Amino acid sequence: MEIQKEWLSVNDICEYMGVSAFVVTSQLRAGGLPGVKFGREWRVARQDFEDWINEQRGRRSG
Repeated sequence: MEIQKEWLSVNDICEYMGVSAFVVTSQLRAGGLPGVKFGREWRVARQDFEDWINEQRGRRSG
């Protein structure tokens, strides 16, 4: 994955994954995707997102 930003917005993740903001925010609220809420906006550390994606891939193949 080639994401240059240190912190990703919900929109960044939506664009990368091709899903709606509802899907991403649902994962954030449920604690499935690690993130931090700054005011009304969620941010996800790039490394946390990469780790989460790799973990999800591992679950599907295993």
